[in-house]
Amino acid sequence: MFTATHRVQFHETDMAGIVHFSNFYRYMEEAEHAYLRSLGLSVSMTRPDGSVIGWPRVRAQCTFEAPAYFEDVIEIRLKLMRKGVKSLTFEVEFYRDERRLARGSLKTACCIVAHGQPLVSIPIPEDIDVKFVEEPAESA
Repeated sequence: MFTATHRVQFHETDMAGIVHFSNFYRYMEEAEHAYLRSLGLSVSMTRPDGSVIGWPRVRAQCTFEAPAYFEDVIEIRLKLMRKGVKSLTFEVEFYRDERRLARGSLKTACCIVAHGQPLVSIPIPEDIDVKFVEEPAESA
């Protein structure tokens, strides 16, 4: 499991001082980027031939359980649940202290963009694939 933290900024809240739901998707992305950096990767990687490998989202969802407020420090727990041939699926949980605030998932596809060409999904290159380790499924 990879863990990141985020302190809620004033501009992320609504008139009641509660974090607007859309920010949880940004927090997922923040944690995903930090996770990739921890592996020596990036969400956008230029290859020697000038093409760029990236990870666009193909699905994202989030279920909310409790509000987060201005100045809260949120712990974002990200787990790689599935490594497919061309995709990664993450489970994400958000906590303030021991209180779970929300849980979600994020699925990204490995894609390449060559100069002047459209975005194309590709199998995860071996030099990148070996860096990812799936979390074992929890038993009931």
